[in-house]
Amino acid sequence: MKKLLTATLLVGTLMLGGAALAQDAAAAPAAAPAVGLVAADGAAPAAKKGSSTGFYAVLTGSGFVGIMLWFALFGAGAAAIYFIVDCFILIRPQKIMPHQLIEKVQAAMAEGDVMKALQACESEPGPMANVLTAGFSHVEEGYEVIEEAVGTAADLETERLMQRLNWISVCANLAPMLGLLGTVQGMIMAFEGLATGAPDTGALALAISQALWTTAGGLVVAIPAVTFYFSLRNSANRLILRMQAMTMELSKDLRHVEVVAD
Repeated sequence: MKKLLTATLLVGTLMLGGAALAQDAAAAPAAAPAVGLVAADGAAPAAKKGSSTGFYAVLTGSGFVGIMLWFALFGAGAAAIYFIVDCFILIRPQKIMPHQLIEKVQAAMAEGDVMKALQACESEPGPMANVLTAGFSHVEEGYEVIEEAVGTAADLETERLMQRLNWISVCANLAPMLGLLGTVQGMIMAFEGLATGAPDTGALALAISQALWTTAGGLVVAIPAVTFYFSLRNSANRLILRMQAMTMELSKDLRHVEVVAD
C-alpha cells in the first residue's frame, strides 16, 4: 500500500508539473512580441499589471472560488491515478484466480476431501476463494443449494470489484464538471469587470483565457481516466467470466455428493 501511495503521489506531481510547464510555454510566445514594440515617443510601453499568463497567475487570478476549483481538479486527478494503479494491481489473473488455489482445490477434489479444499481456500484468500468457500460450505445441503450459494457469492465478488472500478468513472465524470464550473465562474468575473467601466479587450481576453484553462484541466483528467476505466472494466469482465467457469468446473464433482441426514 505504501508503494502504491508513493507511486500515485509521484505521478500526480509529474502531471501537475507538466501542466505548469505547458502553461508557461504557451504563455511565452504571446509575451515575446512585446519586447520589440516601441511607443511613438521612443519609450518601450510598460507592461500592464496583472498581464502575466503563467500557471501561477492562472491559479491565483481566478479568485478564491477558482483556487478551490483548481485544488478540487488536482484532487480528482490524484484520486483517478490512485484508483487506476490500485485496479491495475487488483485486476490480474493471479489476484482473482491464483494458480496455487486452483491446483490445491483440484487435488483435494480428486481425493474427495472437501475439508482440504476449504483449507486451501482459506490459505489463498481472494475473490475465487470466497466463491468456492461459499459452495463448499453448503456441501451437505445438496447441489442445488451449492449452485445458488456459488452464484450469490460470484455476484457479490463482481459487485465489489466493480465498485472499485466505478471510482475511476466518478473521477472521470467529476473533472469536466469542475472544469466547466471554473470556466463559468471566470466568465462571470470577466463580464463583471466589463460592467464596471470601459471595456479592455486585453484584460477580457486574459480573463477568458484563465477561465478556459480550468476546462482544459478537467479534460486532461477525464480523458485518460475514461480510457483506463473502460480498459480495466473489460479486463475485469473477462476475468470474472473465467472465474465463474472455473468455479463451476471445480464444484461439479459435488453433484454426486450424498446428503446424509443426522
